[in-house]
Formats: sequence, structure tokens, C-alpha cells
Amino acid sequence: MVEVSDCGQPLPMEVLTPKATRCSTRIRVEIPVGVISLDRKRPFGDRCVLLVVSALGCGFRCSQALQLETPIMLSGLPGGGSVTARVVNCLPLGSGEEYFLIGAALYTHGNVWGLADPPEDWKAAAESDPTSRPVNSTPENAPKLTVNKKVWPYNLFSEGAEVHPGRR
Repeated sequence: MVEVSDCGQPLPMEVLTPKATRCSTRIRVEIPVGVISLDRKRPFGDRCVLLVVSALGCGFRCSQALQLETPIMLSGLPGGGSVTARVVNCLPLGSGEEYFLIGAALYTHGNVWGLADPPEDWKAAAESDPTSRPVNSTPENAPKLTVNKKVWPYNLFSEGAEVHPGRR
């Protein structure tokens, strides 16, 4: 069995301890964000505080424990953006269970946190992520979205005002 680091790279054979190598520098921060669960079976929504960020994920303080592998969305990031991730760790902070430290792995790697001067290794992490692309960009071969406002469900709404489908 080959041991791997937290970024999936094989560790050299001469390493005798389980010490993992980091693929992305971690930075301590205090950024308030909104966190919601994207899993209907595990509903959750709360204001939390990011405590540590990297190009691959983050750690945030939360008032509730979250189940591992829960897909989440972090919103209200600097610049108004949002990002999706999955819960990879959940530890109680202190002796009581008032707060939890939640570790989350980003689905899209890079400087999603809007830091002005991110570490050099964040750029490498974003470039090695096959799913990442600049925010608000679309592939060149993506179909153009057109909306026909005379077709359902758009025809249920009058111009500028909502209409309940059962009340016409």
C-alpha cells in the first residue's frame, strides 16, 4: 500500500512517519460567510466564520456539527462570490459542544477567497485542477442560453410582477 499526501501525491518511500505534505499554504483569516447544506436530507443554514483558508479548502467555526461528505455552499465571500465544497472534518472546539471546527474541501481550487496577494502555490493548485476555470467564464463551445418568455414557466409571470400559478 502506497501512502499519499492530502493532495493525492504519493509520499517518498523513505518517509517513516504519517506526516502529510501540504499542497497548498494555509492562511489564518476571520471572514464571516453564510453556509448552507446542498443535501436535502441534511438541512442546514447558518452564519459562520472562516478561520483558515487555502487553495484547496477551508476551516470554519460553526454552531452545529455537520456530517462528513455533506455538500455545502459558502456564500458572502469577499467580492460577493460563493463556492461549493464538501465537509471532510468536524471537530468540537473546546470542552463544550457550543462550536465546531468544520473542514471543507473545495470542488473548485484556487483563490476563491479574494485574497489580494495569495501564496504562489495557490496558483499551481488552481492550474492542476481540471475543473477550475475563471469565475463567470463559460467554455467557448457552451450553448448560448435563450429564454422564450411566452413558454412555461415564464408565461406564469407578468412583466415585473409575480402571479401565483393557481390565481390568474
